Amino acid sequence: MARVNNKTKAQLNKKIWDRANNSHRQRWQITSQKGYDFYLNEQLTKDEVTMLEESGMPTFTINRITPIIEIMKYFVTANNPKWKAVGATGDDVDVAQVHSDVADYCWYLSNGKSLYSQVILDSLTKGLGYFLVDIDKDADRGMGEVRFNRIDPYDVYVDPASRDFLFRDAAFIQIRKNISRARLINMIPQSEAKIKKVTRGTDVQSYSQRDTEFTDSIQPDDIKSGVGPNGEDEDILAYYETYTKKKFKYHNVYIKIKPSPAELEILKEGIQEELESFQQELEVQLIEKQMQIEQQVQEGEIIPQRAKLMIENSQKMAAQAIREKEMELISAAQEQATIIKQQVMSDADFNLLKNSEEAQKNIVDSIAFYENRIVKTCTVGDETFLFEQIIPISEYPIVPIPYMYTGTPFVMSAVTPLIGKQQEINKAHQIMLHNANLSSNLRWMYEEGSVPEDEWEKYSSSPGALLKYRPGFSPPTPIQPAPINNAFFTVVQQGKSDAEYISGVPSAMMGFSQDQAETYRGLLANDEFGTRRLKAWMNSIVEPSLEHLGRVFKMMAQKHYNIEKVFRIVQPEGNQEEKEVRININLYNDYGKAIGKYKDYASARFDVRIIAGATLPLNRWALLEEYFRWYQAGLIDDIAMLAETDIRNKDKIVERKSMVAQMQGQLQSIQELVKEKDGTIETLQRQLVQAGIKMKVGDAGNEIRKDVLQTEAEQKLLRGMLKVEFEKMKDEMQSDMQATRDDVRRNEQS
Repeated sequence: MARVNNKTKAQLNKKIWDRANNSHRQRWQITSQKGYDFYLNEQLTKDEVTMLEESGMPTFTINRITPIIEIMKYFVTANNPKWKAVGATGDDVDVAQVHSDVADYCWYLSNGKSLYSQVILDSLTKGLGYFLVDIDKDADRGMGEVRFNRIDPYDVYVDPASRDFLFRDAAFIQIRKNISRARLINMIPQSEAKIKKVTRGTDVQSYSQRDTEFTDSIQPDDIKSGVGPNGEDEDILAYYETYTKKKFKYHNVYIKIKPSPAELEILKEGIQEELESFQQELEVQLIEKQMQIEQQVQEGEIIPQRAKLMIENSQKMAAQAIREKEMELISAAQEQATIIKQQVMSDADFNLLKNSEEAQKNIVDSIAFYENRIVKTCTVGDETFLFEQIIPISEYPIVPIPYMYTGTPFVMSAVTPLIGKQQEINKAHQIMLHNANLSSNLRWMYEEGSVPEDEWEKYSSSPGALLKYRPGFSPPTPIQPAPINNAFFTVVQQGKSDAEYISGVPSAMMGFSQDQAETYRGLLANDEFGTRRLKAWMNSIVEPSLEHLGRVFKMMAQKHYNIEKVFRIVQPEGNQEEKEVRININLYNDYGKAIGKYKDYASARFDVRIIAGATLPLNRWALLEEYFRWYQAGLIDDIAMLAETDIRNKDKIVERKSMVAQMQGQLQSIQELVKEKDGTIETLQRQLVQAGIKMKVGDAGNEIRKDVLQTEAEQKLLRGMLKVEFEKMKDEMQSDMQATRDDVRRNEQS
């Protein structure tokens, strides 16, 4: 297959966009843009405004959409997403627990709370919100950090044939941005020379129906040119990022890693003592053998020449045994120091490894497999290639959150079903106000020439004005407007109710007091039932999208954070203490060789799941009531319930309650001791009376009574301390409760 040159790659990028920006995509963006305009209160076109003005009608709007969308956004983004990592094996559990901290760290670096809010707003108003997981290579002094980013939905073009709501099956996902030349150079400084040569791109396209010259909002499509670093006008260029999936061949290889020559020398030093012991044993055996041979010579069993030959052979065999023992010990130590390392490598790297005879001997096993990798191709203009990069993950780093999935990438926003009702409400209000204007500013019928027209136009609507008409003419006659039909008031109210019904957001959720339930349980019911549709969207779309985002982040983070690193994380919930997390800690054997890693983040196997409902707001009163029921049922104690309240100084209250409980335990122990000693007195009295030793009974009783009196005194003192402590705690709790009531009263007044 012929290699594609860079110019062809750039042309292909442009061609992908031309095909992706088809009639379906344009129709979707027109509809989506209209919904976004309505959210920004751009609800009348220039033609509609002109028509109303020519008819003397008002041009104002009553925006019912924005409050609905804002409250929907609040309920979905009240808290940060929470991911839970589950280890595949016992060895992965520690690393899985660390992953949550790594995710929190990168989320904080990326200002994730704000990003999440904007992505959800995009989903509600435009139909789609997008996260991008990327690596900021310049962060941390060139070590790089994984970051979350947001992408404008109108800059994203997805394979129209995709049928997965997360677009995992898409043949491509392309980002096309209209970006100034100076900004692009700052983004990709290594391609500055290429970018400077690019001619101005295509004109910025706008799909909005509003007239940009007469509207209040400024949107990205309104910006036709940029400003350079020296204050000069900058061209707007068309920048393309195309992401595709491509199968690559990989090998899961198990390799023997033998000790190095330096390590071998260390091994030899370690076995020297054992070898010397073996050698000493052989020397003793040689001496014994020589003595036996000499005795045989003396006894005439063998001749001296034979004896000499036997002694020489024994010495040779001993030397050979020492050499073999040395080799055996070295081989055993080498085998013990040899480790088998599992490594995933590309097909090209594996072929290089196989071509080495020495390396071939160390390959224990290899398994070939194919895996997706993301290819990112960046170009600018029609023919300028910037760079191509292989991202070592198997899923697109672009994660969508659609609102109403339609089975295609062209989804529907939450605003689109509300547009008709919003227009209905606007029109009814305009007609009612127009009728009111006519009622207060009467029109007149008059004979031509009967009145001074300029004077009548100026003063006819002024209270108490005296207007003249010319003699010989009939006086002007006022034209009374027809009374407004009550149906218009019904239309407005019904339109408001319909908008709430369509969106699933009742007025009570937006805090309108006239629509609030009268009882506390009614308020809880409103929150529960009023958010059901939002919770359904969370369960079926948002949370699966966030879960997929967590898995994409996991893949990206594991590939990037492959060396030892320390994360410093500020604890949540107002706790400003820092938490230190370390990963990829090198482990060494007795010979100083790295044999593995503790908390090996890069190779750990675990799955990531989103904690359901983690982003929804908590109803503190409902939760407190639930805890109270558990307390009444005996499932939790009063301290556990107190921990969930908003009472001031609850930590001190818990501390005092613990102290009181401890003192009560001591008092109970003293009381039991007193009862035990009273029983001892009675027992001794009976025994001594029976023995006729009354004097000893009296003495023993006096001694025990002395102990009892002392115990009773201690008990009395403890009771007094308890009383004082109870009174102190009572006063402080009353003070705290009064302060809480005062705060509530001030909040209600404000």
